[in-house]
Amino acid sequence: METFVETINVRPAAARDYEQWRLLWQGYNAFYGRAGATAVPEVISNATWKRFFDPAESMRALVAELDGEVAGIAHYLFHRSTNHLEHLCYLEDLFTEPSKRDRGVGRALIRGVCDRARDAGSTRVYWMTHESNARAIALYARVAERPGFIVYQQSV
Repeated sequence: METFVETINVRPAAARDYEQWRLLWQGYNAFYGRAGATAVPEVISNATWKRFFDPAESMRALVAELDGEVAGIAHYLFHRSTNHLEHLCYLEDLFTEPSKRDRGVGRALIRGVCDRARDAGSTRVYWMTHESNARAIALYARVAERPGFIVYQQSV
């Protein structure tokens, strides 16, 4: 039996990716219940896209190409920490087009973020997901360690 390994090209997002990014961004937000009346406001989505290309911003985006189209997105940023000298890298958003899942896109995007973090001198990439996202949790358990922290938030 022949094994076929698909080629996934992970690269920084480019202006030409906007339409495909936008569809994936909307899918990501809808997955977390941010659609329709609770959708992310247009002004925030537009600002987010612009930040990826602003050298003064620490926020960046990667896309994963599969079958000639953008199949996944990852957004990440660098920040200082009180217990590290070097910046840490936070993988904020990760999403794969549902029809392209289980083909290595998410894993390739995580690897791409880790490569860029290492190149930038960061020693850690971290992320979180909702406890109901069993599919993501299964992937993350294979590629990273779970440090045991529980996240709290409060609107101000």
